[in-house]
Amino acid sequence: MATTWRQLQANQTARLCTYDLDSREKRVVLETTESVFEAPNWTPDGAWLIYNQDGLIRRIRADGSGAPEILDTGDVRDSNNDHVLSADGRFIYVSSTDGHLYEIPAAGGPARRVSNDHSEPFIYYLHGISPDGSTLAYVGVQELDGKRFGRVNVFTIPVAGGDDIQLTDHGKPDDGPEYSPDGAWIYFNSEMASDEPGHMQLFRMRTDGSEVTQLTNDERVNWFPHLSPDGSELVYISYETGVVGHPADKDVILRRMAPDGGPSENLVHLFGGQGTVNVNSWAPDSRRFAFVEYPVSDS
Repeated sequence: MATTWRQLQANQTARLCTYDLDSREKRVVLETTESVFEAPNWTPDGAWLIYNQDGLIRRIRADGSGAPEILDTGDVRDSNNDHVLSADGRFIYVSSTDGHLYEIPAAGGPARRVSNDHSEPFIYYLHGISPDGSTLAYVGVQELDGKRFGRVNVFTIPVAGGDDIQLTDHGKPDDGPEYSPDGAWIYFNSEMASDEPGHMQLFRMRTDGSEVTQLTNDERVNWFPHLSPDGSELVYISYETGVVGHPADKDVILRRMAPDGGPSENLVHLFGGQGTVNVNSWAPDSRRFAFVEYPVSDS
């Protein structure tokens, strides 16, 4: 087993779950004490949940039937928890630990690199794909004054390959960019409105970087806004005050709110964080979403 990937603690379980907004019920689809898995995507046909584990992309039937399957990702064997699916379900796009983005047929097959080489250190972290499948939204990480995460901004790049387009540049970290289902907005989290390091809040902007609007403004640390396919719901992960980054193994809350902001509602309290909902995990019916929790037992 690979040891370069995050490992479970003693007496810890990785548990892939779905949550139904109507019944308010959580359902366990898959659990293991062997190895961390992360970041579910729900396939557009509603049949499968896609996730990463030990650098591989895997899938399991969304109803929990059958055993997990490893997808053929060609030469890319080091995918992290930043992966998305095209709206037509034909392709999976992944971030690799080599810092690049790749396109992989959802049925399996050779990977095609999408991202560019840079003269200075530059890392791509994928988070969103436009509804028409033409453009990826990602976080670009650049070194500054010897710091690996010196500048963290939102960019886009054509799926077919092409220039990187930078959308944010205000000196504070941004993350989690994701397109709205109508293609009009990019939702993301940012520290731009805070002088307190780590105090992420949720924002949205037009796809050209204009009309930046703050959606949350509270004492908690809010990450990864995910819109439902019908655009009616927004679910995000909320950390306790003072948390920096999006670490693993924290008490967190999955919350929902209207896509244009307003009051938030607590849905699920869990032990998790990193890997729980790094990417969009909505079912195509817009009534269910998937997440991973990592409970630790006393013995």
